[in-house]
Amino acid sequence: MDGDTLYSIGELARRTGLTVKTIRFYSDRGIVAPTDRSPAGYRRYNGDAVARLDLVRTLRDLGLDLSTIRRVVDRELALPEVAAAHAGALAVQIRVLRLRHALLTAVAERGLTAEEADVMHRLAQLSEDERRRLIGEFLDAAFGGLGSGAAFAGVRRSMSPEMPDSPDAEQLRAWVEWAELVLDPDFRAGMRRMVEDHAAEQALGDTATPRRGLAAVVRDRVGPALAAGMDPASRRADPIVAALAAHQAQVLGRPDDNELRRLLLARLESVSDPRRDRYVELLAVINGWPAPESLAPALGWSVQAVRVRMER
Repeated sequence: MDGDTLYSIGELARRTGLTVKTIRFYSDRGIVAPTDRSPAGYRRYNGDAVARLDLVRTLRDLGLDLSTIRRVVDRELALPEVAAAHAGALAVQIRVLRLRHALLTAVAERGLTAEEADVMHRLAQLSEDERRRLIGEFLDAAFGGLGSGAAFAGVRRSMSPEMPDSPDAEQLRAWVEWAELVLDPDFRAGMRRMVEDHAAEQALGDTATPRRGLAAVVRDRVGPALAAGMDPASRRADPIVAALAAHQAQVLGRPDDNELRRLLLARLESVSDPRRDRYVELLAVINGWPAPESLAPALGWSVQAVRVRMER
C-alpha cells in the first residue's frame, strides 16, 4: 500500500474491517494518530495506519489493554516481554476457571447443599502449604509412632497425593473429595486401626523381611475363585479360607482355631472398608496413576466365606 496516499476515516474503516467509531476511539487515545487533516478538519491517515490497526486488533484479541498496546506499537515495550507477562496472567485465569468448573460440576453431580458447597470451595482453595499441612496431618494421624523403617516410609509416600501444578477438572474434584474423606474422624480412626494391625503383624517374627499383607494374599487366592463365580459358602471354597487362615496364623504366631478365625474375620472387615478403596481411587486420579484394581469384591467374598464357616 502506498504510504503517501491519505485515507479518510471511512476509507480506513472499509480497509481494516473496523468501525469508524472504533478507529476514532483509537485515534483519540493516540494509538493510531492521523497523518494530516483535510481543509474541513477531517482526519486523514496514511497506509501505515492500516498495518498499525491490524496489529492493534490482534493485540486486543489477545487481551492486552489499550495503554499497553499503545506502548507496544510505539516500540516503548518489547512485544515478547508483554506476551510473556500476559501468558502468565492467562495461566492463572485458566487455573481459576478450571477450579470453578470442577466445583460447579461436583456440586451439580453430588447435589450438594449451599453449606456443603462452601466447604468444598474452601478445600479447593487451599494453598500449596495448606495442602501439605493437611496431607501431613492425616498421615501423622494414621502412621504416627507406629514405625520408622523403610517399609513404613514407602507406604506413607504411596498414600500421599501430589497435586500437579496445572491440575485438570477431574484431579481438582478428586482432591476435594480426598480432603473431605481424610477430614472424616471415622475414616481416620478406621485407617489408624488398619495401620496399627499391619504394624503389629509386621512386628511379629522375622522383622528383617517384610510380610505380605493380607490384602495381597486375598487378591492372589480369592481373585481366581471370584472370577470363576465360586460360591463363598461352597465346599470348594474351603481350601481358600484355609489358606487365608494359615497366612494369618503364621503372621500372628498362633494356631488356626476359633479365635484365629475371629481375628481373621475382624482383620478382613477392617481392610474391606469401601472408603479405603475410594481413597486409593482418588489418589490415583490426583497423582495421574493408572486406575487401581478394586479389592472390594474379593475382600467381600472373603468376609462372607470366613463368616459362614464360623456360623456352622
